[in-house]
Amino acid sequence: MLESGMSAQVGGGGREQGPNTHICLPGATMQCFSFIKTIMILFNMLIFLCGVALLAVGIWVSVDGPSFMKIFGPLSSSAMQFVNVGYFLIAAGAVLFALGFLGCYGAQTENKCALMMFFFILLVIFIAEVAAAVVALVYTTMAENFLTLMVVPTIKKEYGSQKDFTQVWNSTMEGLKCCGFNNYTDFEDSPYVKENNVFPQYCCFDLDNGTFVEPCTRVEAQYQKVEGCFNQLLYDIQTNAVTVGGVAAGIGGLELAAMIVSMYLYCNLK
Repeated sequence: MLESGMSAQVGGGGREQGPNTHICLPGATMQCFSFIKTIMILFNMLIFLCGVALLAVGIWVSVDGPSFMKIFGPLSSSAMQFVNVGYFLIAAGAVLFALGFLGCYGAQTENKCALMMFFFILLVIFIAEVAAAVVALVYTTMAENFLTLMVVPTIKKEYGSQKDFTQVWNSTMEGLKCCGFNNYTDFEDSPYVKENNVFPQYCCFDLDNGTFVEPCTRVEAQYQKVEGCFNQLLYDIQTNAVTVGGVAAGIGGLELAAMIVSMYLYCNLK
């Protein structure tokens, strides 16, 4: 009897220890959840503010392009010939604005629908970025042909007649030390050539002397053989491949982390 009683006490003691060993786990889980929730809110608040800033700049560029180019022209000459910067910034700002709002709202109010929308939009963006990278790396020639069909006719139609468009291209050619999209022939039959009977001075840049040869006639432009801006841009990207790849990897890592965090919050909400 004594042994059985002692056994019962020992057993009872063992049973009492069970809950005590797990009593800290729910609290630790809640602390982890609260920490991740706070990080999610702060991160998406930053995205939200970036979206507002891009929207403001995009609207500024669309409404008053010349003043923007006067301030940021030399800094924005890398790829401005391919896109309408104002509309691009507005679109990017709107996406970041929506993402930031959904992330903050979903995490703060613990709304599953908002978190799932946040995850889905990020997933679509991530897939689109991967697809664009694959196309850019594997189908560079196809992308060049596609852009040529879009850009070259616009150059022939608007260079020399549209002030903003001409200023964007001048800043691009000055910054990249290039001529046209492919070469000087892109400016043939353009309003600028028809009016002045010469090509833009950037098409007659002597790389050896670092000076412009004037007047920039067809013969001189053909002799100088200044590289087109598309090839020059590709060269710059390849030269800085490590930096470009690092930035792309960093953005992709942030997007993956945000998707994981949003799904964690979604799965741990009641």
